[in-house]
Amino acid sequence: QVQLVNSGGDWVQPGGSLRISCAGSGLDYCAIGWFRQAPGEELEGIGCSSSCDGQTWYRDSVKGRFSISRDTAKKTVYLQMNSLKSDDTAVYYCATGETVCHSEASEYDYWGQGTQVTVSS
Repeated sequence: QVQLVNSGGDWVQPGGSLRISCAGSGLDYCAIGWFRQAPGEELEGIGCSSSCDGQTWYRDSVKGRFSISRDTAKKTVYLQMNSLKSDDTAVYYCATGETVCHSEASEYDYWGQGTQVTVSS
């Protein structure tokens, strides 16, 4: 059974940094996507990384600020978030089940439970 566990969410001031994690048995799949859902908003894709073809994708609003990395030995994928803004406040989810990156949530089969990131002063 594929299981993903999100962790590392926290409160951070604007301009700060935070790294959140996605760990579990589902990381044997090539593509790991990251999504977020702000209060009252729809789920949106913010990035993806595929270990099979090296493909990466980031939403324009996070390009240059967010990056995805993978520690195969620890079976963990990280989302490093820098220069955080209040608009980044959301519940963040990782997802997998694919070999190539997709920006649409419907393309992924397995999901973490989410972790809350709050950016405010």
